[in-house]
Amino acid sequence: MTIKVLAIGKKHESWVDEGISRYEKRLKKPFDLSWQLLNHSSREHDAARTEESARILGKIDDRDFVVLLDERGKNVDSPTLANTLRTPIDSSRNVVIIIGGAYGVDPSVHARANFTWSLSKLVFPHQLVRLILAEQLYRAQDILAGGKYHHV
Repeated sequence: MTIKVLAIGKKHESWVDEGISRYEKRLKKPFDLSWQLLNHSSREHDAARTEESARILGKIDDRDFVVLLDERGKNVDSPTLANTLRTPIDSSRNVVIIIGGAYGVDPSVHARANFTWSLSKLVFPHQLVRLILAEQLYRAQDILAGGKYHHV
């Protein structure tokens, strides 16, 4: 099972790349994390959102379990995220996690998502979201493997 992150934006800054690499090294099979960064649209607002959303949808297979990161999504804790990923993992479905661009994604991407997740009700820079996402995927794997979850 692979987890592919589709993100609109430029390549990882060095500090983000270092942090992501740290968590990727901790991931064990069946978690195989890959990143595909898609360029920002040169358009603005609705036109950019439409163009970027079409490119995102073009990278998703029918059988993929799609998680959309969206500030209006469900704000869940780490165990709930792990349990959300359990079903596609157990059925050998690939997971695609989407991070939209500055203008978000259009309704077609929302409609395709199996789960819409908010890291929090705060808005973070996309580079930081990528690092937080890598850590949360590592934590989800650890929880699913029976590891100790550290509550705050």
